[in-house]
Amino acid sequence: MIRLNALFRSARRLAADRSGLALLEFGFSLPILLLLSLTGAEITNYIISRMRVSQIALHLADNAARIGSGSQLQAKTISEADINDLLTGAGLQSGELNLYANGRVIISSLEPDPANSGKYRIRWQRCRGAKTAQVSAYGNAGRTNLNGMGKTGRLATAPADGVTMYVEVYYEYQPLLKAALAPNSNFREEASMMVRDRRDTVGGTNGVYQVNGVTASTC
Repeated sequence: MIRLNALFRSARRLAADRSGLALLEFGFSLPILLLLSLTGAEITNYIISRMRVSQIALHLADNAARIGSGSQLQAKTISEADINDLLTGAGLQSGELNLYANGRVIISSLEPDPANSGKYRIRWQRCRGAKTAQVSAYGNAGRTNLNGMGKTGRLATAPADGVTMYVEVYYEYQPLLKAALAPNSNFREEASMMVRDRRDTVGGTNGVYQVNGVTASTC
């Protein structure tokens, strides 16, 4: 009987003891805090990756609009070597994103369509990247009678006697922990830039000159 009473007293003291309450509450809340922290880290990594891919698309479009050989007195010519250099530069810029292993880049030359007034055509197109299932959202080289390229309300067009370079970059997101914690597992960023100088669109093959020993990055 004495031992039973002592057991009851010990149980009452234990029930009244609040010294480990904070540790117990922390133990219950730790999984939630851990999930929130990991989700926050994953979303931050996703946003940074998407921003970097967006910048790659913009820089690639800008560089594609600047390339060409020739003086200010003549229309500049572009070659397969110029385009390959552009694509190689984009891969180097991507760094640890490993753009060409995890995505695909598509460059299109948007020009006025001579057969359809007020419309446009994709004169040539070049691609690079392991995700070959990804194609342009606006058609392949040779497509004609386009209103432009881009999302509704933000169509990119070309000047009457000029060229616009349109870039699409597809990327499969590489998660820190788990792709399910990020908004999307893949995304596509696009950018366009009008060619400032006069460009030779007549010579070569559809305006692109071939170079011995250089393989075209065809789609």
